[in-house]
Amino acid sequence: MKRLLGNYLERVGGDYSDMRFERMERTRVEYRGRELLESGSSVTQGFVLRILEKGGFASACFNDGSELDAAIRKAKECAQSMGSGGEMNTRLLVPPPVEDEIEPTIKGDPRAVSLEEKMALLSSYNRLVMASRDMITTLAVYEEVTRERHFINSAGTYVAEPLVTASISIRMIAAGNGVLQNGRAVVGGSDGFERLLGREDVFLRKAEIVSRLLQARPVEAGTYNVVLNPEMTGVFIHEAFGHFSEADLIEHNPSLREKMNMDRRLGCELLTVCDDPTMPAQIGHYSYDDEGVAGRRVVLMQKGILRGRLHSMRTARSYGESLNGHAIAEDFRYPPIVRMGCIYVTPGDNEPSELLDGAGDGLYVLDAKGGQTSGENFTFGAQYGYLIRNGKSGAMVRDINLMGNLFETLFAVKGVGRDTAISEMGGCGKGQMNIRSAMGGPHILIKAVRVGGC
Repeated sequence: MKRLLGNYLERVGGDYSDMRFERMERTRVEYRGRELLESGSSVTQGFVLRILEKGGFASACFNDGSELDAAIRKAKECAQSMGSGGEMNTRLLVPPPVEDEIEPTIKGDPRAVSLEEKMALLSSYNRLVMASRDMITTLAVYEEVTRERHFINSAGTYVAEPLVTASISIRMIAAGNGVLQNGRAVVGGSDGFERLLGREDVFLRKAEIVSRLLQARPVEAGTYNVVLNPEMTGVFIHEAFGHFSEADLIEHNPSLREKMNMDRRLGCELLTVCDDPTMPAQIGHYSYDDEGVAGRRVVLMQKGILRGRLHSMRTARSYGESLNGHAIAEDFRYPPIVRMGCIYVTPGDNEPSELLDGAGDGLYVLDAKGGQTSGENFTFGAQYGYLIRNGKSGAMVRDINLMGNLFETLFAVKGVGRDTAISEMGGCGKGQMNIRSAMGGPHILIKAVRVGGC
């Protein structure tokens, strides 16, 4: 593949060019209740070419060598058109050349496991959940995605690295007393099929929680001192801060760019946030991004002070900051954009029980149920929670949505746990879908959070 890509790239020219070939295999098994809805695999493959010429930077996708000349012509026309106006004069920070071929560290390569074995494992977990109290149906999915990536550029870099992920998720719906409740449990990662084995307790525990939610009352709307569990911490830091750390998202927003000036205090001294795509085993793990740049751990916020941001080659040059390997594409149909790899809050000094005590009368919220941002404001939901009375976890509540302003809420963090956990399923829909964007952290205590409810 290196020789083929090299021969193709020699025909491109331009001030800079690169090409990525990708073969993606996706396996999916899906049950709705006890009915098997889908079982099978699909394979797609293709190339994406990028050209920088006379200040214009453009890309074109193609499926095989017979389409190369047309792709070069289209990319060059677009690049020259973009560069001719002068306003979109693009420059790149291209790293020194490197040659590397990576093999992932995997315990039980899912690519070597038969489809029948994958179906049997999913079916066994699904049967356990369906047999649980009050359960009326499920949506159980085994999903495996392998991206075999080969990247080459005109500066002399060639890297090859397959990204292999496998996960099982079960969405559960229970009914009783005229009420429907749902929840989701997920196991998965990038370290092999063995991670999925022997996880019955995860699904049974969530099935019991969904059943108990039938008796829970909706939370009353108001302002609460809130303790987030690690999954909620991950969603909070992803939505409320992480996107503003992606350089391309704020570069054309003058007010946000001013607020995100380097070395500015953005939060309390307890809060340190990092992004590390190279962290072993987590679902978003990679060694090189889709621009062939080595991924590395980035301290985004240190004790409340902004210390870093995530970059592509273009944004790093634009900001005058260092490369850190955070340009990721959904697949070969897309050029890469700036993405979080694995964002997390670093552990602090508190036991979770101390955070509950610090909340006094408040709300303990657990397990994410989606989230989004709009400018500086965010909202995200929790699958369930417990009222906190006098520092102790009490009655279960449901229908919880947390809302706030980024720059106010980061200062409202009053405690950070010493525990930590990273999500086993990633996901982010910025521009393109990224199923491997991981997040996590410890328990944290935030004072005076607005909570929507009944």
